Order: sequence, then C-alpha cells, then structure tokens
Amino acid sequence: MADYDVLVIGGGPVGAALALALREAALAVGLLEARRSRAARSDPRPIALSYGSRLILERLGIWESLQPLTPIMRIHVSQRGGFGRVELDAAEARLPALGYVVDYARLAETLAHGLERAPCDYLSGVTVSGVSAEGDVASVECKRDESIRRATARLVAVADGGALADATRVRTRDYRQAAVTARVSSSVPHRNVAYERFTPEGPLALLPSGDALALIWTMTPGHAQALCAVPESEFLQRLQAAFGGRLGRLSGVGGRAWFPLALRIASRAGAPRVVAVGNAAQTLHPVAGQGLNLGLRDAWELAAAIEGCEREKIGGAAMLDSYRARRQLDRGGGIWFTDMLARLFSNDIAPLRFVRGLALEALGAAPPAKDFVVRRMTFGARG
Repeated sequence: MADYDVLVIGGGPVGAALALALREAALAVGLLEARRSRAARSDPRPIALSYGSRLILERLGIWESLQPLTPIMRIHVSQRGGFGRVELDAAEARLPALGYVVDYARLAETLAHGLERAPCDYLSGVTVSGVSAEGDVASVECKRDESIRRATARLVAVADGGALADATRVRTRDYRQAAVTARVSSSVPHRNVAYERFTPEGPLALLPSGDALALIWTMTPGHAQALCAVPESEFLQRLQAAFGGRLGRLSGVGGRAWFPLALRIASRAGAPRVVAVGNAAQTLHPVAGQGLNLGLRDAWELAAAIEGCEREKIGGAAMLDSYRARRQLDRGGGIWFTDMLARLFSNDIAPLRFVRGLALEALGAAPPAKDFVVRRMTFGARG
C-alpha cells in the first residue's frame, strides 16, 4: 500500500498550486520541499500572471491574499531600430485586465501559506535523490536531517526543474542569453501599460509594478553580469538608450540581478508513475511571460485528471497518457510561441527586421488576429 496517493516534489508556486487544487479530493497528498522553511523567498523576478491564472488562483482561494497587484491594461510591442508596433488592449479583448504583476517571492510565499489550511503532508528540508517504480507504486528516496528516507506514492509529480535530473528525459537549448531584472522609476507614469521592446540582443520588458516598473532585460550573459556591476547612472544611461523616451527619464534602480536563459523540455517521464509539471516539464524564455502561467495550467489540469480518476488508477499509464494528450496542444503552443519570439527577435539582421516590422503592423491592423493572440496568451490553447 502506498504512503500517498500523490507525492509532489517541489514546493514552488506550481507544486503548491497542485497540492492546493487537491485539497478537497479526499486523497493522501504529500509535498517535499528542499528549502528549510516557507519564509518569503528572496527571488527578485517579477511575474506577469495572466487573467487565466487569476481564475485558477481564485479557485485555489489565494487570490485575495495576493492583493494588491498591479493590473496590466495595455501591452505596447515595438522593435528598436525598426518600424512596426502593436498595442493589445484589455477593453478590446473584453477582459478586466491582460495580466497582473507580482513578485515571484510574494506569490510563492502566499501559495505556501495556503498549504497550511490544506490537508497536505508538507515536509521541508528534503532532498530527493531518486525515483523508481515498484509494481503499482513509485518509490521516492530522499534525505532529511542526514537520514535517508523512503516514501511511496501512486503518482509522483515533479514540480521542481532542478530537483531530480534523472526523473525526466530533458532536451535543452541554450539561448546564450541572460535576463537582467531590476526595479526602476520613470518621470512619466506607466498608466498600467506593459512595454515589450525587441532589441538586437533580446527582448526588453518594462512592466507596471506599483508606482514603479519591473524590468526584464535580455542580453548576453557577459553583458548581463557586467551591467549588474556598473554604477546606477551608467545602468540607467544604457537602459534609456535601449528603451527610448516613451516613459520619460528613467531613474532609481533597485534590486538588480541576472540569471541565464535556456529552453528545457521534458519529453517524457523517465520512470512509470512519474509526471513533470511547471519548470520540470518546460522551462521557457521569459519573453511574453508564458512560463509560470503554463505551469499553473499544468497543475490545474493534472489535479482535474487525478480527481476524475478512480483512486486505484491514479498514476497508471491510462491516466497519465490522457493527461499528456490533453496538455500537448497548450504545452506545444506555448513552447513554440516563446521560442519563436526569442530566436526571431534577438538579432539585428536587416531583412528580418523589415519582416518583423511588417508582421507587427499587420497584427496591429487586424483586430481578429490581435484577439486570437490575446486569448492564447491568457487562456492557452483552449482560450
């Protein structure tokens, strides 16, 4: 007999969302987290939650606890050194907002606190070293307080991209890029507009965050490391040159950090009764802000598949095959969309710059096409 019906590896937003989504399923659910506590993480990355993710978080009962968030009412897309732009508008899309900006640390902490009210066996400070199949269960070997432990489950959901390298078969593409994140101020109010500007090194996004702006700036790793070390005045000068003057004078940089970018795709679980979700299933380029939103949809759909399955069949091949088939279109579309944007818009090739400008102008002039893009970014392939 299994110790758990579902055992989640990874207590980040996606893993916590999966455990919360199962809180009324009358199942034995466990969650293993490598960190020692549920205290607020120090991760400075800004997250743009789609309206579709808001609906999921409302159903999980934690949306109100995240307030206040900064809504995105419009998205302005352009390219540096070339013509073409497009604006996406929440009112045109018949949505209350195109998205909402929140710090990753606050989102992770709020979801983790939500687990305190859920019937979930939460174990922190646990390092997982291996997963193997043993008949009708999966066996998880882990270490806590210098002691080796073993737990079994009908289904193991890996929600931590770095938790278990051999649990999934992963394909990787190194973008040879890094993202610089920071908070900046501007002399012109942002008016809840998010800016996505494509530069020769990569996309530059400025998202409304409170009264300030959250920056996600893509460039080569060498430039990113150097840029995080230069004086504030030089950083702002380079940012102003890359972004332009649409928001007036940029000032007041805080919380600079950088991290490398790569596409990682788990094509298949490496062991029976194991499924990958979130960053363990796919780690995407931050352009268009699709990664975490796709992961939350992974968690919600997996919870629905578990709840719709007989208890004895949880984690079986039929259940997992059905879940993967349902996620294939949304997952594949999200991977293709962000990878295409990252590769086609991170260069300064003149013919491509001209074609990109034409594409942006055409999209801006075609309301049905804009609506299609917004619906897919908001709700995924089922939008």
